Amino acid sequence: MRHGLNLVAGLALLVGLAACDANQVYEKNQELDKAVWTVQEKPTFEFDIQDTTQRYDIYFNIRNESMYGYYNLYVKHTLLDPSGKRMSQLLHQMLLMDPQTGEPRGQGSGDIFDHQFLALRQQKFAQPGTYRVVLEQYMRQDQLPGIMAVGVRVAKAAE
Repeated sequence: MRHGLNLVAGLALLVGLAACDANQVYEKNQELDKAVWTVQEKPTFEFDIQDTTQRYDIYFNIRNESMYGYYNLYVKHTLLDPSGKRMSQLLHQMLLMDPQTGEPRGQGSGDIFDHQFLALRQQKFAQPGTYRVVLEQYMRQDQLPGIMAVGVRVAKAAE
């Protein structure tokens, strides 16, 4: 039951923070079945861009349990334009815990922690339309327990 309360509190916090941000264009998180991210599972996030004169920051959201077995998480992203053409593909290392002390980073309490990492800064989109970001876990095991949810946030970049 405590696990469920922590999950609800974490979701409420993210929704509350998102509601206060006028620069936010898109944010969505996808729960992972049984808090395990498999290699085959590649969450895809679609968002619309209409203002091509604006630059955007793209963040990745990660929710993990404290029992997650590593201090870091490697995630590969693929950004696709409205025609399906690949715009970028990069590997990101995200530190979920302090490598020295093992103390969890991010927001949370108990055994659930939420992280938001700036992945693509000042991204420019050439044409209006629907863009897609595909996320893949890039660790050395097929099943990665302890990752509860992943997501993408797109916001107008500061001038």
